[in-house]
Amino acid sequence: MKKESLIGCLLLGFLLPSCLEARQEHDFLHDLYDSRHHSAAQQRYRDLAPVPAGVVYIQRPGEGEAEIRWHFRTMKELGFTNLKQIMPLPDWSLEDIQRIALEEGLIPWWYAEGGWDPIGPELLQKLGLPTGMELSEVRRHPKMIAYQTEFLKKRVQRYAEEVRRTGHRERIRGSSSAYDPIVGKRGLDLSDRGKELFVTWAKEQYQTIEQLNFAHNQHHHGLATGGKPYTSWEDFEKRWPTYNHRELRIVRDILRFKADYGISALEEKVKSFREIDPDAPYRAGGELGLFRPHAYFGVNFPGIAEAMKDVGSFYPSIHFTWHFDQVRDELGPTVYMQASYIQDMFKGGWSGGWETTGGPQQFGGEKFGQNNKGFTVDAPEMEQFVLSMLAAGFKGWGLWSWSVRTAGAEVGEYALLDHQNNVTERAIAVGKIAKAMQKYREEIWSMHKEPQVGVFFDWDNEAMWTALSLKGQDSLRYRPMEARVGLTRALINSDIPFEFVNKQDLEAGLAQRYPVIYLPAILALDASIVSILTEYVSRGGRLVMDMPGAWMDTYSALFPRGSDSDFADLFGVILREYQFSGINRNWSVQGAALKGSIGDIQPVSAQVVQRFDNGKAAITSQKKGKGEAILIGYEAARACFRPHQDFAEKRLLHAILPDGIKAPVSSEQAIVYRLAGPESDHYFLLNEQAEPIDASLAIETPTYVEMEDAVSGEKIPLHAPVRIKAHGARWLRMQKK
Repeated sequence: MKKESLIGCLLLGFLLPSCLEARQEHDFLHDLYDSRHHSAAQQRYRDLAPVPAGVVYIQRPGEGEAEIRWHFRTMKELGFTNLKQIMPLPDWSLEDIQRIALEEGLIPWWYAEGGWDPIGPELLQKLGLPTGMELSEVRRHPKMIAYQTEFLKKRVQRYAEEVRRTGHRERIRGSSSAYDPIVGKRGLDLSDRGKELFVTWAKEQYQTIEQLNFAHNQHHHGLATGGKPYTSWEDFEKRWPTYNHRELRIVRDILRFKADYGISALEEKVKSFREIDPDAPYRAGGELGLFRPHAYFGVNFPGIAEAMKDVGSFYPSIHFTWHFDQVRDELGPTVYMQASYIQDMFKGGWSGGWETTGGPQQFGGEKFGQNNKGFTVDAPEMEQFVLSMLAAGFKGWGLWSWSVRTAGAEVGEYALLDHQNNVTERAIAVGKIAKAMQKYREEIWSMHKEPQVGVFFDWDNEAMWTALSLKGQDSLRYRPMEARVGLTRALINSDIPFEFVNKQDLEAGLAQRYPVIYLPAILALDASIVSILTEYVSRGGRLVMDMPGAWMDTYSALFPRGSDSDFADLFGVILREYQFSGINRNWSVQGAALKGSIGDIQPVSAQVVQRFDNGKAAITSQKKGKGEAILIGYEAARACFRPHQDFAEKRLLHAILPDGIKAPVSSEQAIVYRLAGPESDHYFLLNEQAEPIDASLAIETPTYVEMEDAVSGEKIPLHAPVRIKAHGARWLRMQKK
């Protein structure tokens, strides 16, 4: 729930005299952002601007052609554009239903127009269309629609021939899930074949046995395999399975090998698919909850995103009973966190919610959350759900499902229609949003986040937390996720825009996009990015790290934090060691007890901004060049993991932004998300309360001349309260001068 105690409108005084000047003068590097995963394929999607609003059709026993056509015409009338998936009865062929869909004006694949025949000068000439016609007009032209419909019918025929020829659909699936235990189950498990391939992978990674020995800490006391380093690759192949259980880098390597192998297997699937169909987009990334420990599963989401750069789209699965266990089945802001994680790992690429929930659910799901859980998913909840995905930057979604399964597991669950096949209020509400998505599709593709805070993510850090957890506490592997959730929760509750940023983004030059970069629970700090962070601070950035930050490097060796270290030069402190609060000793700040890791900070050139109640340094600040490096000596982000941590959130925001930050539009009553565009900004307002609210908007951007509801078209006076139904959401479009 929105907290009035959390400084609703704060000031960005640490960068420029006013927040308005900061917004106007700060360069968010949008062009560089777009280039991160740029390719010919991504440019084609961007030019065409597809925003699929798809659903899954599950055929009921007794439904024939007349009933199928009713379903498809109803979908089309409500605003849906395509079929994310078709699940036919045994006596019906998929291809027959796909043809019916095309005849009714629905594209029978998740990607909608994204799978059209590429539009170029030759095709325009062939259809007799002017070469100078705007693409937005071209795609609406009856001649183009007729041509592309026939093109897609040929795709149906091609796929049907593949099935007749091979007897299966594996090569034409066009999608892959993130977690696939090809060479071993989660954790350190490896099949016999996996063990063989791991050796080959290690040779490719390290090139020489000397480099591997160094990486695997064979020169440290008590960590050498069998008491001595490897002498050759043959020796490694023979002895590595008996590695010392205290050595952690090899744990990281096994997990990374499995992730890398999964990506190479994905690339082979893509290659096989494109041999049959070089034009249809491929999608990958789903079927693994985004609050799970991905390194433990041998999954590297940024790597999967990179694999989609030239071929298609990156996506998550978001189902309420399956993917929210680790946040105690909390919805609302956590949906935005999930969608943002995927969107932000594929900067410049096409991401969407291609496997997401559609209706109420009570049975099934993961086994690790609360028992006897179920969800009301009515019109307001679905509005929040799909608008949160759009707000995060998704360009479309596919809902599971339109109609219910009629028997067996998941019978009667997840659907937009009710059990009697009647259209529900939620189907109508989502359909209206789908129509608005098509109306503003070019604007949607032109918009960007303008993040004030970059939330740092690093796969190696996650892997080291996992390595510690395998011989220690299982909960350790969830710590970095909990810190990210806590940080982003505090930012969301104060309407402060954020974006996840990783090492590869920093190496690509994106650091200066973010006025603030926060390193939450970065136990294993990659030494190679310290110079990047130092330059970032020198050029005016504000870097914040909390505990247990920089405990080790990504090889699991103690991170250099002494007086002559790059760390000390950056933060102006010696980080001597770490203590712990909440068991045998309690540490506190301003009388508030702390839980978790405590940094023993010895200031050198940094100023002490705040002290623990025992007098020791709790937060330090070092001015460096035009910027500032802040070290927080406790787990500030993770302290906000659970909802309603009002004081911890306020304390965290004050540490990040001592003089505050003001969003272009904020509200004390509603959550506000923003996407910025060249002609208009789009805002998404969520009401977490159980009663309707009138959300007052604090508009700090004087360039807006008009505000309208993007879904209904209603004009709303600027500065007028916005009515939002209980548990509901609104999509506002702010026209610029």
